Amino acid sequence: MKYALVTGASRGIGKAVALRLAKRGFCTIINYLNNHEAAEQVKREIEQEGGYAELLPFDASQPQQIEAAIDQWESAHPDEWISILVNNAGIRRDNVMFMMSNDDWHDVLDTNLNGFFYITRRLLKHMMPRRHGGRIINMASLSGIKGMAGQVNYSAAKAALIGATKALAQEVAPRNITVNAVAPGFIATDMTKELPEDELKKMIPAGRFGKAEEVAALVDFLASDEAAYITGEVININGGLYT
Repeated sequence: MKYALVTGASRGIGKAVALRLAKRGFCTIINYLNNHEAAEQVKREIEQEGGYAELLPFDASQPQQIEAAIDQWESAHPDEWISILVNNAGIRRDNVMFMMSNDDWHDVLDTNLNGFFYITRRLLKHMMPRRHGGRIINMASLSGIKGMAGQVNYSAAKAALIGATKALAQEVAPRNITVNAVAPGFIATDMTKELPEDELKKMIPAGRFGKAEEVAALVDFLASDEAAYITGEVININGGLYT
């Protein structure tokens, strides 16, 4: 059994990714923070389709919680290891910079950027010694490539994540581990439901918001054996909005 950990997997893109990887045959580990009911529902959907799933709650911004949760998982699976990591957990605290609080700056960087560092470092301890390879897929954003007004904190975190993806890919490639980033544009999820969709669609050449399932299909490919020679890349999925 191959195990895939998807952070922030109780809803939105993370949920779609968890469902898609389960269909490929991975035992999907569903990470979430507070919404246990939603995470349980994702697990049930996977099991109803004949797949395997586990729940692993922790706060992606808290290194002590991450260490404790993964220690617990490894104790329960002494002969197994997590070979696929999708760093999807993220939050937004949008505001213009001159009105942005210290907490809104630090909270966004702690979850979107530092969470990647804490979780990936921990799992590399078991990925690196094995020659079977691994996949690390980081959820970046159009904001990290183009920059978005009102999202200085979010744009900074996602841009840094892209730089980290490129650097880490070079470090771990000799161990058959690939590291790539996916940069969605406007995707129809809970995170974007308050945005003026009708106005924003006019900016998108494809004329619509993307679907979480379309992002999940890209992640699924990057997690596959067919993508073994793709690493250090940032793949945009934005309907032509910014390329």
